[in-house]
Amino acid sequence: MKVLRVTTVPISLNVLLKGQLKFISDQGFEVIAVSADGPEIKEIKEREGVRHKVVPLTRRITPFQDLIALLRMVLLIRSLKPQMVHSHTPKAGLIGMLAAWLTNTPVRIHTVAGMPLMEAHGISRKLLWLSEAITYRCALKIYPNSNQLKEWILRNFNMPGHKIAVVGHGTSNGIDLDFYRKTGLIEDQASTLKQKLNIAEDRKVLIFVGRLVSEKGIKELVEAFLGLPVDEYQLVLLGDYEDERDPVPHKIKLKIRESPNIHPVGFQQDIRPYLAMADIFVFPSYREGFPNVVLQALAMGLPCIVSNINGCNEVIKDGYNGLIVESKSTKGLKNALQRLLNEYDLLLELRGNARLSVESNYSQKEYWDALLAEYKALLKQHV
Repeated sequence: MKVLRVTTVPISLNVLLKGQLKFISDQGFEVIAVSADGPEIKEIKEREGVRHKVVPLTRRITPFQDLIALLRMVLLIRSLKPQMVHSHTPKAGLIGMLAAWLTNTPVRIHTVAGMPLMEAHGISRKLLWLSEAITYRCALKIYPNSNQLKEWILRNFNMPGHKIAVVGHGTSNGIDLDFYRKTGLIEDQASTLKQKLNIAEDRKVLIFVGRLVSEKGIKELVEAFLGLPVDEYQLVLLGDYEDERDPVPHKIKLKIRESPNIHPVGFQQDIRPYLAMADIFVFPSYREGFPNVVLQALAMGLPCIVSNINGCNEVIKDGYNGLIVESKSTKGLKNALQRLLNEYDLLLELRGNARLSVESNYSQKEYWDALLAEYKALLKQHV
């Protein structure tokens, strides 16, 4: 059986679906990855052992380019004749599912993760809603990566319940528990990083990992942090600014640049040493599908402070492995930080439960097996 796995940009194939394409391929499927062009393609092909085809997909609303991408996708599907097309990310879902429907591909499935629609307004919201509606109409099956996201989709789109399901307990790829584990080597690297960043050993470290954009709650995080006695604490920000899409306010960038206790270190290929040097993981995002980075932090033994949004409030149990605060609330975030920083017994309790909460629900092998079972059932029914 031939399966096309489609994402808008190759970094999604390379990071979000790492290892999954090889696993599916090893089960007797011919897997072909599809995305826009990018430097990650060589690594994807070598690591996953799959072919890759380029279709000029864009992340923005670009009608003329989208039409070209749709035509290219239709031609690609007609030439390859896959039995299944499985898409991820909004634009890949729209183009991939529409092209698969136009070519009568038997099995058309789309995984829903983060949804820009949730925070959009005006004409942009209407266009994004229409894009999702077309994707869902063309797909045979929709897989939200969290239970609350499933309920949100059912509330906002006219869709029969049998068409939508969550694979396993959620996520898009599960967590590699052997990889995300504290080891002596990782802890040595963490100690070296602290020295490099001039962070004293007795300072508590807060860490954020993700794109540095407004919808990730960077404004609230920086303002809450600067409201603490910051000489006692350090904040590390992993991720790149994306000024063309959802820029962080200029005044917040200035505060980050001017504070000696905030360390923006950019995108990092391996986040484990950074997680290992931290005491608390903070993720005040406005919207998510299912936040893999929170699972990664938990697997590394970090208690988490997260927003009360889809996905985050399924992974974090308030008072068990982390704390939940209201989205966009600087005051709530500051209070939660103060609580964990001041109540050491609570910090230790949450830390002790962190990895256990991932091991029991989100192992990568269990997720892959559940996805494979979905593939086999759909192919048996429709091919």
